[in-house]
Amino acid sequence: MIKVGIVGGTGYTGVELLRLLVAHPEVEIQAITSRSEKGMPVADMYPNLRGHLDLAFSEPDMAVLKKCDSVFFATPNGIAMTMTRELVDAGVKVIDLAADFRIKDIAEWSKWYGMDHACPELVEKAVYGLPEVNRSDIKNAQLIANPGCYPTAVQLGLLPLIESGLIYTDNLIADAKSGVSGAGRGAAVGFLQAESSESFKAYGVAGHRHLPEIKQGLALANESDVGLTFVPHLVPMIRGIHATCYARLKDKSTAGQLQSLYEKKYADEVFVDVMPAGSFPETRSVKGANQCRIAIHVPQDGDTVVILSVIDNLVKGAAGQAVQNMNIMFGLNEDAGLTAIALVP
Repeated sequence: MIKVGIVGGTGYTGVELLRLLVAHPEVEIQAITSRSEKGMPVADMYPNLRGHLDLAFSEPDMAVLKKCDSVFFATPNGIAMTMTRELVDAGVKVIDLAADFRIKDIAEWSKWYGMDHACPELVEKAVYGLPEVNRSDIKNAQLIANPGCYPTAVQLGLLPLIESGLIYTDNLIADAKSGVSGAGRGAAVGFLQAESSESFKAYGVAGHRHLPEIKQGLALANESDVGLTFVPHLVPMIRGIHATCYARLKDKSTAGQLQSLYEKKYADEVFVDVMPAGSFPETRSVKGANQCRIAIHVPQDGDTVVILSVIDNLVKGAAGQAVQNMNIMFGLNEDAGLTAIALVP
């Protein structure tokens, strides 16, 4: 059994991680930390875990965490980097669900996250945990930078096009929508039901923290910088991300190749579903599942490709992908603990 510790288990990502791990056939949860909720039974905060987990929240204790095989950080940005070095030195495999290790350019990271990095020497060693891209490196990694939710949906949507060389990469567009759970569990007026229900708005248009992460991944595939306009939106639903991505073909005659291009790219990926031509994936079709569903369109037989990519922001966009990475790191079947079918309705 893999002995697991979770640092920061009180947020939506933390409870989703717990939901998946308590049902995992090869995992034994050793500790769930929260300074503010120390001593509270986890099931008192999240009754869905009653009968499945009888641990209480505890303060982070490095002696306890060092005895784990793997530690997940489901914490705000800036926390994991203060504890990871000691855990890595102790031989623990660390998976950070925040952004502390995602961006390789330390100055760029500090610009977007507004703080100095506590252990920049580990950033280069961290493996970006998008399995469909970095599976071989993940297998041997000790530190995983789990991707963000928007970057997962956008990159999986655009990477086959970029790798094929069939599109211009100087003016890519990603128009993405997220449910309110993506903002976390903290109280904020903008996410009250009376404020967000029956409304729809863009935010972060001038720049969003996930922009450099997305550009970094696309640029690696392109072997040069890409031009990307990324606009996120808040929609009045709890879970889900829908990314609509736009790119321009270099040659319109290649439009007929795109469906087979995507099908071949993701043919062996258990968690990426390329839908039949003409399909329209819905966020509800991935609710609660570690799945990305993708459809390809070329409207009016023109030269603009439209890629539709949907995920559950808390599963494939966070906790599910983290478990997927753990499975790869420990040599388990990649879908261990992740075979749940999406919830409909």
